[in-house]
Amino acid sequence: MRARILDGQATARDVRAEVKEAVARLRAEHGVAPCLTAVLAGDDPASAAYVAMKRKACGWVGVDSRVETLAADVSQAQVEAIIDRLNADRAVDGVLVQHPLPRHLDESAILARLSPGKDVDGISQSSLGALVAGRAGFLSCTPFGIMVLLERHGIALSGQRAVVIGRSIILGKPMALMLLRADATVTVCHSRTRDLPAIVREGDIVVAAVGRPEMVRGDWLKPGAVLVDAGYNRVEGREGDVGDAHFESCSVVASWITPVPGGVGPMTIAMLLRNTLEAARARAGARSTGGDG
Repeated sequence: MRARILDGQATARDVRAEVKEAVARLRAEHGVAPCLTAVLAGDDPASAAYVAMKRKACGWVGVDSRVETLAADVSQAQVEAIIDRLNADRAVDGVLVQHPLPRHLDESAILARLSPGKDVDGISQSSLGALVAGRAGFLSCTPFGIMVLLERHGIALSGQRAVVIGRSIILGKPMALMLLRADATVTVCHSRTRDLPAIVREGDIVVAAVGRPEMVRGDWLKPGAVLVDAGYNRVEGREGDVGDAHFESCSVVASWITPVPGGVGPMTIAMLLRNTLEAARARAGARSTGGDG
């Protein structure tokens, strides 16, 4: 029996429809148009494509979008000045610093300068600190999207053993904290963890976010485990992206599995839109729709 699909495309469509309805209501009742501004530095084609994709999604739900396009040799002072200006601009609800930034820039310092109320990507030190402390704040979009995906497929987390493979500050670490907050018992692993397959095999929920193509194999999984593959990897000689898990072998062991593409990716953008809506609602003084942002 093959695993059922955790359909990120369909779930993201549902989230976008909810955001679209709430945006229209916010405009009608409060005269507030949510606005997301992306800061894009350098000439990386993948970053430009991601920003274009996010702007297209904004258009679907009625969120205004802008881009601050900066040269590859932009200075630290210039970027920080732009962040300060966007922080002060009351018409801008969310600011997205598209990463990676050019190597000469101090990304941590730039994110630290961003107002917590506008960090709709949820990756600044302030936002991550709020998550650690259990305070209100915007959640990092990819793990937030995974949590919503699991919830909407009726997958219980309380009391479950969860294994997160990966420890990045934008995915692995906040993912572990969100699972812990949902009363799962969480183990965080990485590429240097000893006897990694044996530890993964203990997981009722497994999140693969290690950045290595098809690293997780079917015989690593406990029968019936839920597998969330958050990896996107290009493999030379193969068409399209592959995940961090080997889909074919894992799908005959797991009970649920995310495809790549069509699983986690659409949810990331959907949660960015939802966080931007919540930032705009805060500006308008409107009652929250109940989101975590």
